[in-house]
Amino acid sequence: MILVDSTVWIDYFNGRITPETDYLHQILGDGEIVVGDIIMGEVLQGFRRDQDFEAAYQALSKFRQANIVDMDVAVQSARNYRSLRKRGVTVRKTIDCFIATCAILDDLQLLHSDRDFDPFEHHLGLQVIHAEVSR
Repeated sequence: MILVDSTVWIDYFNGRITPETDYLHQILGDGEIVVGDIIMGEVLQGFRRDQDFEAAYQALSKFRQANIVDMDVAVQSARNYRSLRKRGVTVRKTIDCFIATCAILDDLQLLHSDRDFDPFEHHLGLQVIHAEVSR
C-alpha cells in the first residue's frame, strides 16, 4: 500500500510533471493508493474554485481512506520527533511527523517530494518510494 503525500497530489492536480507525479499516474488504477485525512485536507484547501474542490474531493474519495492521527500515532510521533532531535535533526512540520509515523506504524510506503521526510527514512525506517529509481 502506498500513502501519497500532499506534495505529490498538489503537483499532480496542478499538472506539474515530476518523477513522483509520473509514478502516481502509473499506479492510479492499481488499488494500492491510500489517502490520509490530513493529506486530503492539505490538498483540498488549496483549491480556489468550488468546482475544482469538488472534482478533487470526488477523485480522492475513490481511494482507500486512512485516519493519520489517533492517540497511538500522536504519542509515537512525539517519540520519533524526540529521537530525531537527539540526532540533531529538527522536524519542521508536525503534520509531516504524523504522516511519517503513521506510514511507519501501518507499514505503508510513502510517495512524496518533500525533503522533510528524509530523516524518517534514514533514521526511523520509513519506507519511501524513490520514483526516479522505481521506473
